[in-house]
Amino acid sequence: MSEEGKQIVIVGGGICGLATALALHRKGIRSIVIEKAASLRTEGAGIGIQSNGWRALDQLGVAHLLRPKAIPILLTRDLVLNNSTHQEESFKNSEFRCLRRSDLIEIMAENLPAETIRFGCEIMKIESDPIITSHTILHLKDGTVIKAKVLIGCDGVHSVVGDWLELKPTKRFNLCGVVGFTNYPNGHGFGNEFVRIRGDNMMTGRLPIDEKLVYWFVARPRTPQDTMVSKEPKLLRDSTMELIKDFPAEIPEVIQNCDLDSILLFSLRHRAPWDMILESFRKGTVTVAGDAMHVMGPFVGQGGSAALEDAVVLGRCFAQEMVAGLESERSKKNNLDWKEQKEEMEMSKRIEKAIDRYVKERKMRILRLSTQTYLIGTLLQTTSPIIKLVSFILVLIVFITFSNHTSYDCGRL
Repeated sequence: MSEEGKQIVIVGGGICGLATALALHRKGIRSIVIEKAASLRTEGAGIGIQSNGWRALDQLGVAHLLRPKAIPILLTRDLVLNNSTHQEESFKNSEFRCLRRSDLIEIMAENLPAETIRFGCEIMKIESDPIITSHTILHLKDGTVIKAKVLIGCDGVHSVVGDWLELKPTKRFNLCGVVGFTNYPNGHGFGNEFVRIRGDNMMTGRLPIDEKLVYWFVARPRTPQDTMVSKEPKLLRDSTMELIKDFPAEIPEVIQNCDLDSILLFSLRHRAPWDMILESFRKGTVTVAGDAMHVMGPFVGQGGSAALEDAVVLGRCFAQEMVAGLESERSKKNNLDWKEQKEEMEMSKRIEKAIDRYVKERKMRILRLSTQTYLIGTLLQTTSPIIKLVSFILVLIVFITFSNHTSYDCGRL
């Protein structure tokens, strides 16, 4: 068994984990990212990033590397099949692009210092250090023990850090998501527009990534056959097409021609808005970010951008509270004299203050996003006319402009 002392440990090498490490790096604060997979996890096809997400990427210093990877989307077309309503929204005065998830992950990873990311690190147990109570001990599957002065859980929906914080369990929508890519060697000809169509208990959409590649998604009810079809790409494609056969032909056609290697089915989960209000999201010097903190359905397209915002705010809050003191190696010693213990306690208080500042700044933002997502998800999945009507009215009253969340600015790093 090997034992290591680390200052900041980030659990999870996805979008939020890498963005958080990058934010801290930009502020001169070292961290390590531990990821249980053997390599970067790039599954999930595409990810829409709107203006607020691009502001965060600008602060992280990688936006200029990502913009050439995707064309700007200039228009959204929304269609509701039940009543044939049609709505258009221009993005000419804002920024909206759909990226390959792999491009976003890889570019952030490339801009981190060497050896920041450690693969094959699966956490088996988390506990408080009995000697230095502000520290956290991570027991890995390979027998390694890591003592962390700060622990940030960016490990997604099934977060081991969130479980240790005793966060309320996430809840499942009665919906699944199916996503994939479709490549058109001679060009798709769809233009720079995002098409979104809502039918009974379903929503589907199509976004261009570049002139040849299109990302598509379908949110539809869960079925008993999901476990079987999720393992067979052709079955998953065909069953999805059957569900949306009455949708405008342009959507089934995209799915029919999809790259079967890219198609993926996943459950849609959320953290209930009322749970968000009550959670402190901190225990000592441990906190969470991204989906581990505020998993939400895809209905407002803000999951990825909100995670990028988390990273920027975390980096700024740590720098503001003088966490440069984290560079001290004194914590590696088991026996501290009284002066060192006092300094250690003062540093822990500053770290806790930084985390509290981060949580306070993020809570109302993610509460609003989570509430909007919850209401739209309820609209899609409920069969009760009364609940559907109430949800619809609340969406109209509280979120009269569907995309006003994109004007949010998480500020400078």
